[in-house]
Amino acid sequence: MYEFIQKFHSGWAYLALLLVLIVVVNSGIGFSSKREFTGTDRKIALFGLIAAHIQLLVGLILYFVSPLGKALLGEMKDPAARLTSLEHPLINIIAIVFITIGWSKHKKLAESTAKFKTISIFFGIGLLLILSRIPWSLWL
Repeated sequence: MYEFIQKFHSGWAYLALLLVLIVVVNSGIGFSSKREFTGTDRKIALFGLIAAHIQLLVGLILYFVSPLGKALLGEMKDPAARLTSLEHPLINIIAIVFITIGWSKHKKLAESTAKFKTISIFFGIGLLLILSRIPWSLWL
């Protein structure tokens, strides 16, 4: 079961990152071109939000069932152990919070450019945080 969750978490990460990247690019283009915020733009952002939340839930499940996470919690002097047991989960939770805030804030706005700007900024910050804490040596 642990191996399945681990492989799902690693595999779903590609899809989640791709969708969040698409959201950032789409909202950046929408903002710069000053086009109208449509239902398609809303759905693109929603799919990015959902993918990020699924990744978070699977990651949390993995963290609590993982022998790696439990064993490494006390070994904070090792940078690789600290990355997988503390930095990766903590920073990614913060990243998902930014993405969720961006989604929530855009719903309250009336102007299309403000919606695109809000989504672009918050999803972009979330994406940068996620990319900064991926354990690249384990992932690639």
